[in-house]
Amino acid sequence: MAAAMVVGGGGKDRSSPGGGGAPQVDTGKYVRYTPEQVEALERVYSECPKPSSLRRQQLIRECPILSNIEPKQIKVWFQNRRCREKQRKEASRLQTVNRKLTAMNKLLMEENDRLQKQVSRLVYENGYMRQQLHNPSVATTDTSCESVVTSGQHHQQQNAAAPHPQRDANNPAGLLAIAEETLAEFLSKATGTAVDWVQMVGMKPGPDSIGIIAVSHNCSGVAARACGLVSLEPTKVAEILKDRPSWYRDCRCVDILHVIPTGNGGTIELIYMQTYAPTTLAAPRDFWTLRYTSGLEDGSLVICERSLTQSTGGPSGPNTPNFVRAEVLPSGYLIRPCEGGGSMIHIVDHVDLDAWSVPEVLRPLYESPKILAQKTTIAALRHIRQIAHESSGEMPYGGGRQPAVLRTFSQRLSRGFNDAVNGFPDDGWSLMSSDGSEDVTIAINSSPNKLVGSHVNSSQLFSAIGGGILCAKASMLLQNVPPALLVRFLREHRSEWADPGVDAYSAAALRASPYAVPGLRASGFMGSQVILPLAHTLEHEEFLEVIRLEGHSLCHDEVVLSRDMYLLQLCSGVDENAAGACAQLVFAPIDESFADDAPLLPSGFRVIPLDAKTDPPSGTRTLDLASTLEVGSGGTTRASSDASSTCNTRSVLTIAFQFSYENHLRESVAAMARQYVRTVVASVQRVAMAIAPSRLGGQLEMKQTPGSPEAHTLARWIGRSYRFHTGAELLRADTQCTDASLKALWQHSDSIMCCSLKAAPVFTFANQAGLDMLETTLIALQDISLEKILDDDGRKALCTEYPKIMQQGFAYLPGGVCVSSMGRPVSYEQAVAWKVLSDDDTPHCLAFMFVNWSFV
Repeated sequence: MAAAMVVGGGGKDRSSPGGGGAPQVDTGKYVRYTPEQVEALERVYSECPKPSSLRRQQLIRECPILSNIEPKQIKVWFQNRRCREKQRKEASRLQTVNRKLTAMNKLLMEENDRLQKQVSRLVYENGYMRQQLHNPSVATTDTSCESVVTSGQHHQQQNAAAPHPQRDANNPAGLLAIAEETLAEFLSKATGTAVDWVQMVGMKPGPDSIGIIAVSHNCSGVAARACGLVSLEPTKVAEILKDRPSWYRDCRCVDILHVIPTGNGGTIELIYMQTYAPTTLAAPRDFWTLRYTSGLEDGSLVICERSLTQSTGGPSGPNTPNFVRAEVLPSGYLIRPCEGGGSMIHIVDHVDLDAWSVPEVLRPLYESPKILAQKTTIAALRHIRQIAHESSGEMPYGGGRQPAVLRTFSQRLSRGFNDAVNGFPDDGWSLMSSDGSEDVTIAINSSPNKLVGSHVNSSQLFSAIGGGILCAKASMLLQNVPPALLVRFLREHRSEWADPGVDAYSAAALRASPYAVPGLRASGFMGSQVILPLAHTLEHEEFLEVIRLEGHSLCHDEVVLSRDMYLLQLCSGVDENAAGACAQLVFAPIDESFADDAPLLPSGFRVIPLDAKTDPPSGTRTLDLASTLEVGSGGTTRASSDASSTCNTRSVLTIAFQFSYENHLRESVAAMARQYVRTVVASVQRVAMAIAPSRLGGQLEMKQTPGSPEAHTLARWIGRSYRFHTGAELLRADTQCTDASLKALWQHSDSIMCCSLKAAPVFTFANQAGLDMLETTLIALQDISLEKILDDDGRKALCTEYPKIMQQGFAYLPGGVCVSSMGRPVSYEQAVAWKVLSDDDTPHCLAFMFVNWSFV
């Protein structure tokens, strides 16, 4: 058949390859096209789907086979061709959405079945516990069934704790037994009820959502689970997930030490993995695991993993100094093929990160399933979705580069920043001697080529006369500052914290004739910054960009240097609604060429939220303000487990800046870097204070009902005792209104804290200024002793004045320096110590007030 075309009226055509013959207009208003004519029109359409009138006339002149077709007929053909293309795309999109909805419906039905099983189990366990409570003898004599105490995860822990005979890599049968146990336990978590899962807030399923995300509740370690759909085949998904360094930003290295094929077509791998520490205040973790890859009878692919320990059996793994061995509990990936293509993925991450080995204030980083979900579980699912989106060919390229190249830049920035924060000795890092203050750590790397890597052209960074990399870093605790908001401000308002002279010094290392002098001074205004987007992830949780710093005018040896500078910048975690997400801003100077192998020295900021902690039971609660603060008007007290309590909103900020140096300028660069980081810390603190919500404003309010008499009583005792001993008023509030006294004490500008009258005094209360000074919370305050925060001079002054305090009731202590719980020095002009007397005039505790305090 020849192609036919309707002319006149609405102008529809019916074009298809067919027989020969010249096009003719007949009474039926159809025109038939030869295959050659259709090919010529399609060729033009691929170049220009909507040609102009002049272009259509030119087409008729250039193609003799179209010479007998009228321009109007050509116009109608292109109109109908565009319409068919649009219909085809829409039909394809609807088919894709339909497949997603079908698969998601299946996933939700399976999740519903799992929840029904969980409800049935809980109802049974609840009934059994009721039976035990009503008939205590049953608890000691009836062993016919397991209660909640001996079932579920506790039962699994008992089984896991049972010792196995030692199995090594030369005994495949023994390792296969471990692998099969791991597979069964993983599936019970992925699709069963072995873990009580709680869906994360804001993670609702839908055709365009990332999937169903849940976190563990009351289980050993921390666990996270994700279920989602991707348009990649199971084998491709498995390949991506096994390449952990490509998507897990905290992964430093993965070494597969043994690979053992199994009789069922699967493989067993013995793996040693190292991960970075997120801050400078904790040690990195490493893992020794068995990974089992196998297929199931329904065509699904499973990759499961667990740590090899003394309780599980198996060979012992490598031991690396400075790393803390953490444990992977049965975890993995269940990848099921979907009808019509694509895969349905179940991801379970379950780890025990040995939280007890880190300072108490940082333990939420290792005890939060939300942080685990964001850093590992959701990151894996997002990476697979990103690869699938890039494979579709619908993603535009940034700066003319392939998505894989831009991803590599993002990975290099993140990895370089992690290397700087951790400073591993086997990468060549070593610590420089301190200047007497512990707030900023300086590390140097005199063999930077080992760190940068052989694939990078490092000749630009390090001169022939010898040099290396210097890193200045610090960590601090922030109160009541949303991490996403802080990082977004730092990104958009660089002039609020950055020094143009330091930027120029960093950029100078990339030039042919660097002026490696750290004493550059700005002789004009700092130019504006222009953000040039390069790429962003599918859900915009991370974006890569080039920052052009314009208008710098810098003086060096009386020579004016004016040149735009460029930074490659990675920003992530700026969604304030993402629970547990780490916010990060990392950047590195680049030159105009922006080569793929350009050396990068990343610097930047990382802010990680700390989950709120709950108060101890009321029976052991000390006399403090913890029971008097509420969140909003809902009446949720600080003793509740509501993690959204603003007063408990804490985060850890880690700052690291890297500089190249020449050997003869090392000390000068170190002094410059140390001072610069201190300046940046002060700027960030100023910014944090400016953007933090009101401490006792809309989020926090005092109780209007007398529900916590202990706190009101303590506030009254503190104010009354101060007035009695010194004759001055501490709290300028209506003494008849206990709420006003309590609020005045909490909002007092000076740091006020109480400690016990014991041989080793510990703090029992501090107002908001006191908590800020100590960089802690009311809950963690009780772990801090008075002796820990005072320096030698402070302890001597207190010992000298202590008899006077006990006899006269108060004493003035000279100004000095103390230390926060994070190790940061704090100066104060004067301290006042006085006895707090109860209503019967017996000593209750000691109170201290640090006047005009500030971080050094």
